[in-house]
Amino acid sequence: MNFYYYWLWLVFLFMLPYLEQVYSNSRPSFVNIGAIFTFDSSIGKVAKLAMEQAVKDVNSNSSILHSTQLVLHMQTSNCSGFDGMIQALRFMETDVIAILGPQSSVVSHIVAHVANELRVPMLSFAATDPTLSSLQFPFFVRTTLSDLYQMTAVAEIIDFYGWKEVITIYVDDDYGRNGVSALDDALAERRCRISYKVGIKSGPDVDRGEITNLLVNVAMMQSRIIVVHAHSNSGFMIFKVAHYLGMMQEGYVWIATDWLSTVLDSTSLPLETMDTLQGALVLRQHTPDTDRKKMFTSKWNNLTGGSLGLNSYGLHAYDTVWLVAQAIDNFFSQGGVVSCTNYTSLHSDKAGGLNLDAMSIFDNGTLLLNNILRSNFVGLSGPIKLDSERSLFRPAYDIINVVGNGVRRVGYWSNYSGLSIVSPETLYANPPNRSSANQHLHTVIWPGETTSRPRGWVFPNNGKQLRIGVPIRASYREFVSPVKGTDLFKGFCVDVFVAAVNLLPYAVPYRFVPFGDGHKNPSYTEFVNKITTGYFDGAVGDIAIVTNRTRIVDFTQPYAASGLVVVAPFKKINSGGWSFLQPFTPFMWIVTACFFFFVGIVVWILEHRVNDEFRGSPKQQFVTILWFSLSTLFFSHRENTMSTLGRGVVLIWLFVVLIINSSYTASLTSILTVQQLSSRISGIESLKASDEPIGFQVGSFAEHYLTEDIGISRSRLVPLGSPEEYAKALQLGPNKGGVAAIVDERPYVEIFLSTQCTFRIVGQEFTRSGWGFVSIYLPFK
Repeated sequence: MNFYYYWLWLVFLFMLPYLEQVYSNSRPSFVNIGAIFTFDSSIGKVAKLAMEQAVKDVNSNSSILHSTQLVLHMQTSNCSGFDGMIQALRFMETDVIAILGPQSSVVSHIVAHVANELRVPMLSFAATDPTLSSLQFPFFVRTTLSDLYQMTAVAEIIDFYGWKEVITIYVDDDYGRNGVSALDDALAERRCRISYKVGIKSGPDVDRGEITNLLVNVAMMQSRIIVVHAHSNSGFMIFKVAHYLGMMQEGYVWIATDWLSTVLDSTSLPLETMDTLQGALVLRQHTPDTDRKKMFTSKWNNLTGGSLGLNSYGLHAYDTVWLVAQAIDNFFSQGGVVSCTNYTSLHSDKAGGLNLDAMSIFDNGTLLLNNILRSNFVGLSGPIKLDSERSLFRPAYDIINVVGNGVRRVGYWSNYSGLSIVSPETLYANPPNRSSANQHLHTVIWPGETTSRPRGWVFPNNGKQLRIGVPIRASYREFVSPVKGTDLFKGFCVDVFVAAVNLLPYAVPYRFVPFGDGHKNPSYTEFVNKITTGYFDGAVGDIAIVTNRTRIVDFTQPYAASGLVVVAPFKKINSGGWSFLQPFTPFMWIVTACFFFFVGIVVWILEHRVNDEFRGSPKQQFVTILWFSLSTLFFSHRENTMSTLGRGVVLIWLFVVLIINSSYTASLTSILTVQQLSSRISGIESLKASDEPIGFQVGSFAEHYLTEDIGISRSRLVPLGSPEEYAKALQLGPNKGGVAAIVDERPYVEIFLSTQCTFRIVGQEFTRSGWGFVSIYLPFK
């Protein structure tokens, strides 16, 4: 048996060169891949050199593609969708099996249709438009980060600092519009919003006058949080004009997407340009600081002589070449063959310069695409792995702050744990924690060289002022009253409103509009109805929240407790010489005396047969009964009890006497030390049961409540307009043309009683409500 295996092994070694020859012959000597991008752009300059270097590294590595050489054909699209489509069609004439790019999201939308039709995988290292989805474009693969994540990072930064409204300036193409749309959705999830968004023309020629007019309008808005999502040429013009208009000063917040960090990483900007960017927050695609990246950066600097910096898109372009190379290697290992079939739909069309008859479908394009989607390796930009949505695994961004002649990193954002000052690679070792307490950033130096967090809004110059109605009262002006000679108002209610508005994270322009003539209190029901008609946008004042009003308007949360109470006159009860009898009622005195005599008799019955102290003449025994029972009141009885039952009765009785003594002492102390007040009205029930007149404040909801809810006849109600009228009506009383009591809200009553000592609140507060502001429309929904 061993001899048999030995001969098989010799045969295998003999046949190995022939097997290698067969394996080598199954692979082509070269494969064509294409690249479409803009050569002279910040991304294109770096990507071109990075891809050329990647192709050299792949072809010099014998462990990948083996004897097959990777041939890269590059064409410029000039950021034009038409040029990009033409270049893609030309690639199809050369049996290109994969396309790298395009760089522009606009061009990607167009070229993706060609790639789908001809089944050629298209891998873009720079197209970030989130609407480039695998559902619409199954042969499109994004090897960079989608703006969906970048806009989520921007939204979390805005939410982290407590801002609620932002302004967006974007380039008006697929890249800009769809990016801002993703930002709008991300902000809405955090109860924030874009208050104003404006697009600018795309293209190399930027009109300074158009930018100036745009920023002048922005400066008139209330929000001071401005997000710029543009291309480098228009973006720098925006910052230049903003600096000229004084919009890079304290109070403003400028957030730029990664278009700015791409330029900052690639080139050294002039000092005058850097001056226009001071204090801006910028996002940059995060790439881990690995040894391999550092070695490549060093190699890059040797290649470029330091004239061209390496940005994140250059790293993605380099990794994209390796991704395609590994996918092609796996494709050949699975028996894949580069074969094409003519695209018959074009045979009837003839077009001069384009040889459309040469268009062909890549027969095994789907197999190559599947190998691309299954790729999993570590590149210069980090782990290269695609999730189910064909997005890079664990997206992350650096958050940098432009300061002086350079930038400083203030933190990171990752889809794993949100905002942090620790690198995402460190956080991946722990469970994800998106709690607000775990979100951190270093101190930012904002425009104006301040480290204080900007408020984020000002009162706009072009905003519509809300008409806030304010009642002009004739009484109780402590709550609300006009300032003589001005349009201003003062008082407790106004102070609460102004303080609440100042705490809002956005501006609320308003002006107070008076309601009432000031000679008498206005009707608050009519006042509230003015809001339903649109005469007022809201109302501020001592407005009670009651059921019939909540049916027609909206109220804020109550800012002051309120409720109806009854105020009535009272008289003092002076304690006299017989005050010691007042703790008990006459009936209680009689019952107590009877119990004393009864207990004495019971003890005598139980003791006189066995106890000599309870014997004697009838007169002597009667005196003993009285003396014994009364002496127990002071626990000073001298007679001893001999029988068991007698002792039990005395023990229980002494406990009862203790309770009687304690109650009497407490009541007598209260009578002798506390002022006793008496009123013939005990509350709303006794007032309802009588037929005496009742006072109420003019304009108050008390009139409606007493008649409709309590059922008191309207003829019994007397309107009163001031504290002086209150006092006069109560002093006169019902028999002399006054009132028996007044029903009013507690805040008014407390002010009234602060100057009146002959009236008091009787009974309990019989409604539970409060004061609130009415239907104030705020600009944030």
